[in-house]
Amino acid sequence: MTNCRRLQELWRRLGTAAWYLPPLSLLLFAGSFLPALHSQGTQLGGVPSRPFDEWAVVAVALESLALSVGRRWPAACLALVSLGFAVDQLRGYHSFAGVALPIALLNAGFRLERHRRAAALLFSAAYVPLAVALSVLGSGESLSGFVTFYLALVLMWGIGAWMRSTRAAEAERRRRVAEDTRAAERTRIARELHDVVTHHVTAMVVQAEAARYLTAAPDRLDQALAAVTDTGRRAIADLRNLLDLLNPDHGAGGGMPSADGIPALVEQTRRAGQPVEFTEEGTPAEPGGSAHLVAHRVVQEALTNALKHAYGSRTSVRVRHDEKEITVEVDTDGSGSRGGSPGGSGRGLAGLRERVDVLGGDFRAERRPDGGFAVRARIPAGDPS
Repeated sequence: MTNCRRLQELWRRLGTAAWYLPPLSLLLFAGSFLPALHSQGTQLGGVPSRPFDEWAVVAVALESLALSVGRRWPAACLALVSLGFAVDQLRGYHSFAGVALPIALLNAGFRLERHRRAAALLFSAAYVPLAVALSVLGSGESLSGFVTFYLALVLMWGIGAWMRSTRAAEAERRRRVAEDTRAAERTRIARELHDVVTHHVTAMVVQAEAARYLTAAPDRLDQALAAVTDTGRRAIADLRNLLDLLNPDHGAGGGMPSADGIPALVEQTRRAGQPVEFTEEGTPAEPGGSAHLVAHRVVQEALTNALKHAYGSRTSVRVRHDEKEITVEVDTDGSGSRGGSPGGSGRGLAGLRERVDVLGGDFRAERRPDGGFAVRARIPAGDPS
């Protein structure tokens, strides 16, 4: 399998670059005039060999030098080489330059972009009168000999076509990989933006709406507006961290929530008017790890949904750390106001499920029989296997 891939890569490089065609054409042209190589080329039809003359120079030039334009004009290259080969065989030169014909066929099969079938049919049709003429002029080549030679030429065309299809398949695979990578990156960015922005914006909306009813209590109004300001600053800070995280030059350790990130989320939600009970057991083994980030996002999304859909309802957050996993449980009663914020798109919970699944954990989000809502997440602390 490895050798096959290496061969395909070699063919791809040779076919793409085609740097070898001009020097090969010169080599065939010069080699054809070496005395040791006279009459050592292809002999089709049995025409008696004859010494080189001015027509031999024309035939050799057509066969060999036409290869130099094979990359840019593959059809013209094949036509000129075929014409030179016909003159070569009909005149009986049997020059070394006849090697150029299968090379031109391979090149045409690989490079022709349009009219591929027409070119193959024209080449096949031109072979018939050549075979007839050689049968008349020659010593009587058998039909099987002509057919065998034709099949060998078809094989060279087929190899070129296979190279072309292999290159096209590889290009398509690379395109799909690039598209999948871009789609995954867009999804990751959208998920990060949702997680970072939604919580803060939801809290700001709830706080701002509550502030409208506090105009008669200046002290409480001032506290509410201060909470909005503080939440906005947190949103800006988190957005900056996210932009740093998306920066290609960004280091591996930035953009992660701090060790007190979950308590800070709870406190911010309380300041938005949501009664939250918080319990944390154990000590985070790796505050900067993926499990810690996912746990932070689970609590963040659950509290955001509590503000949106059950504003004022009692909410409890329980986080338990041990050596192997982090367990998060968020329960919200259903007795609060439902008008705190516009409804969500459901993208947050779906994104959380994906995050937890990637780490090999379990995630559940379901409505309770009493009308409340429960979120459960078990997040392995180690790397996923």
